[in-house]
Amino acid sequence: MPAQGLLVLCQVVILALLSSARQPPNIVLIFADDLGFGDLASYGHPSSTTPNLDKMAAGGLRFTDFYSSSPVCSPSRAALLTGRYQTRSGVYPGVFYPGSRGGLPLAEVTVAELLKGRGYTTAMVGKWHLGVGPNGMFLPTHQGFDHYLGVPYSHDQGPCRNLTCFPPSTPCFGNCDLGVVPVPLLWNQTIIEQPLSFPRLQPRYVAFARDFIRACARHNQPFLLYYASHHTHYPQFGSQEYVGRSPRGPFGDALLEFDGAVGHILQALQESGVENDSLVFFTSDNGPEMMRMSRGGSSGHLKCGKGTTYEGGMREPAVAYWPGRIAPGVTHELASTLDILPTVAALTGAPLPNVTLDGYDLSSLLFGSRKSPRQAVFYYPPAPSQLLGVFAVRYGKYKAHFFTQGAFHSDTTPDHDCHGTTPLMAHEPPLLFDLESDPAENYNLLQAEAVGPDVLAVLKEVWLQKALFDRLMEFGESQPGRGSDPSLEPCCSPRCSPKPSCCSCASAS
Repeated sequence: MPAQGLLVLCQVVILALLSSARQPPNIVLIFADDLGFGDLASYGHPSSTTPNLDKMAAGGLRFTDFYSSSPVCSPSRAALLTGRYQTRSGVYPGVFYPGSRGGLPLAEVTVAELLKGRGYTTAMVGKWHLGVGPNGMFLPTHQGFDHYLGVPYSHDQGPCRNLTCFPPSTPCFGNCDLGVVPVPLLWNQTIIEQPLSFPRLQPRYVAFARDFIRACARHNQPFLLYYASHHTHYPQFGSQEYVGRSPRGPFGDALLEFDGAVGHILQALQESGVENDSLVFFTSDNGPEMMRMSRGGSSGHLKCGKGTTYEGGMREPAVAYWPGRIAPGVTHELASTLDILPTVAALTGAPLPNVTLDGYDLSSLLFGSRKSPRQAVFYYPPAPSQLLGVFAVRYGKYKAHFFTQGAFHSDTTPDHDCHGTTPLMAHEPPLLFDLESDPAENYNLLQAEAVGPDVLAVLKEVWLQKALFDRLMEFGESQPGRGSDPSLEPCCSPRCSPKPSCCSCASAS
């Protein structure tokens, strides 16, 4: 039998074995916030303390070339949940705000909706950031999640207060949004605390996640848990157990608390007897906010960070962990958050939605040949346009920049290319880099004294990839572009006055 036929047969056998298990696998998606490629100990940081993420990296498949779909928050979260570029769902430009009229369109099919159709119980904990809307119409409970405990947007989108235990009134490092409502904590669609107590937040999340896992395991019920942490997004916060424990200061404390939450989730899976029946996937939404300096994270040896289409903005740490099913190792194959929905669908037997998907089923990478079906990655900036199309294309080990632009999120570094004052620049021919030998994007191959035929062939291929992708991309109506209405900002006392300061209520939990 030809090698290709053997490969297909192996994949079929693997998926058949998985589907013949006692029940379809539980799915746990763990999403960090503004965590850079160089922030974890397992990715080379010398002073990070991340024992539980290191355990996952050592016992699972660690990715070196894994990408988010966007260098900012809301678009990357939309892509994770739908398997589609944010341009299709209209989650561009930028991010949602407390009073945004728009949100992730209800017509989009999320991974939660996909799994509910297969009899799964679904829950989300943490940061949503895909819109609230009139009467909470865009919240997770309208997007396939049975349960939701969390904050509907970024925790800096409100006045900073009560960030740590020591002392209780630790001031913010920089500025948060003023003139909007205090940050609320929601249970499903009900505000149970506003403003929320940040030192108490992560323990409440962990308690809910552990109770959810245990309850589902007790009833032999397959489940999806989407744990979207606020760590390590600015402003960093922490509970009494973690504040002051890391040599990296407040950022390290927040990272340590996030790692602790991961440990509690893994422990709950083990104690409930479902560890070997659960796929746990960890990654981050976008690169580090380097304008915060040491309080903003690290992209390691990669160029720039959040807000840019350089590697530091979109290449993320990622680990797939499934004891007894996924062999430990490291992969240099291409993969993306876009691939999670198609992969989960294949593992659970869920039919794919009848829409254009941008992801691939990674079953062969996780369980079989260790080869990825993904050959290319397309990079959109925070404010994509049909006129310019994708800013960059990675094809195999090569990356071509057709447009570059700095971002204020990536200010303060010595590299001026990263800064927010660096304007949009078109490159014809594009900047071309070999990311295997030059992951920092320092050496443009087209500036060499002699450009060989192999490089010219790559240049032609990336031009074709961009042209084809741009031609086939259909932009949906911009959801952030629908504007904001202060009356839509979540308030536990909707008819109180004066707003926003009157939106205050004690914890109901």
